[in-house]
Amino acid sequence: MKKFFLTFVLLNSFFLFSQDLSENAIGLRLGSNDGFGYELSYQRALGDKNRLEANLGFRNSNDIDAFKAVGLYQWVWQLEGNFNWFAGAGGGLASWSHKHHNTKDSGTYFLGAGNIGVEYHFDFPLMIAIDYRPELYFGDGFSDNFGNDIAISVRYKF
Repeated sequence: MKKFFLTFVLLNSFFLFSQDLSENAIGLRLGSNDGFGYELSYQRALGDKNRLEANLGFRNSNDIDAFKAVGLYQWVWQLEGNFNWFAGAGGGLASWSHKHHNTKDSGTYFLGAGNIGVEYHFDFPLMIAIDYRPELYFGDGFSDNFGNDIAISVRYKF
């Protein structure tokens, strides 16, 4: 009986309480991953509970500049009212350059990413979100193979 009840609750939370996603959303994702950065962000619904998100970003900190393109597949569930939570996974490609005194170093790398966050949909075509995106880096010359990317997003829905 306990297994049946748990299965019933889980199925309801995944299928019955989802709200329709906006067909498209575009905006900015502002965050930090060893330096302030911004990303142009686009979301495209694939159905009532799934979407793709594509981000094209720029980062800079002390002596490092980076360019990053990330694609994510996300699952979306309604929390309450206009609040949703989402989780996803994906990957990307990035390029970085490091300037320190008279030396310069640069490289490219691939990354794998997870994603989890919450979002709020206003009654007009705007949404805000906060999310956490842990990233694993695979490439040449990058000293740290893990990054914590935390951001706030504002997107126009259409």
